[in-house]
Amino acid sequence: MPNYQQNQYPKTALSNHQQGAVLIVVLLFLVLIILAGIIAVRQSTTDLRLATSDQINTLLLQSADNANQNIEQSINGSSDSEIYNDMLSYSGPFGHFILNNNSADNEFVFCFRPRNQFFDINKTSIMKAGGGTILSGSRGYCNPSKSEDYISQRNASMAQVNILLTPPNASDELFNGYTIGQDVGEISSLAFTFDINSTSVLPAYADTKDCFTKSTRLGVSGADSINDCMAQAGVPTTLLYEKATVENQSKGTKCVDFGKGTGLLCTLPKS
Repeated sequence: MPNYQQNQYPKTALSNHQQGAVLIVVLLFLVLIILAGIIAVRQSTTDLRLATSDQINTLLLQSADNANQNIEQSINGSSDSEIYNDMLSYSGPFGHFILNNNSADNEFVFCFRPRNQFFDINKTSIMKAGGGTILSGSRGYCNPSKSEDYISQRNASMAQVNILLTPPNASDELFNGYTIGQDVGEISSLAFTFDINSTSVLPAYADTKDCFTKSTRLGVSGADSINDCMAQAGVPTTLLYEKATVENQSKGTKCVDFGKGTGLLCTLPKS
């Protein structure tokens, strides 16, 4: 009988090479999936931060603007209201400068509390230009530890208002503060221009320290500025500036409302 010799081929080596290639491909896919996941997480985190930052800026702007609107309405509203009398009284933020000849360099401070009457005449502070406070001491500054100093019951944001007389400028028109036709010796004929700085913050993000006791005066910076102090402490802050003129609008001629009587009309017909 013929002898047949059966040859054995090294199939095991080929099989091992194939398994190694599959492992490398799987690892590559796994690395790609992990990278895609990391990129997705980073993108979502960035989007979340942007959305949160936008919400914070909107909330702070609304808080500061709310303070300015309340101040405007109190002055332009009825002269018989309590808030009107408080704002223009000798101890109020505008009356302090109008009725006090030695107040030009002061800075009037109060915490905006809209849940009741937004201005409390018994909770004010007056800062000197060179530092320190007079009259009510520190009662006018916002205090993050007091719930009533926050704008809403959520205790999220608070706003402090600093009011100063607008400093004179070389480009100002001469006698622009006097009403035409009035005697310059009468204080009622004067128009006073004020710098109103409303600073809104979110105290929950960081310790405000003593930043509320700092000035908003033009030219003040660094550790003496409320805005710079809040930024250094890491507190989200928005300072909204408004320039306002308070003027006594008196009428020299007695008149009646249109359609309600005879005599000189307060308003003229359109034609």
